[in-house]
Amino acid sequence: MDLAKLSWLLENLLERTPGARHALVLSRDGLKLCHTSGLSTDQADHLAAIAAGMQSLAHGASMEFGDGAGGVRQAMAEFYGGLLFIIEAGAGAHLAVIAAEDADPGLTGHNMNELVEQIGEHLSVGVRTAEPLSGRA
Repeated sequence: MDLAKLSWLLENLLERTPGARHALVLSRDGLKLCHTSGLSTDQADHLAAIAAGMQSLAHGASMEFGDGAGGVRQAMAEFYGGLLFIIEAGAGAHLAVIAAEDADPGLTGHNMNELVEQIGEHLSVGVRTAEPLSGRA
């Protein structure tokens, strides 16, 4: 899926989710793939790093205190002035949404899951590997 179409779908998610302010798709290792226009490049980078860290912590909690499979359906943080939702969005990708503190968490999560069902198979992000340094002494 091209990033222009994905951006449009993220903007549509905000329009149909009352209180949603920003949306971002990121790789598991914290690289932003696409984000809504309300986020600056720096904000998108920062949100991608935060979301990746939270997903990693939730994965650790799942491994230790869950069934041991390490599966994380979603992570959510409530902070003064807003909410952060993070869900898996395909192999190696996540969807993060920032919403107002009075947003309906159930509706926000539902709309995020609907979007992932539509685009999740197109969001598989391969594992990055280091390029071999050839020709160096």
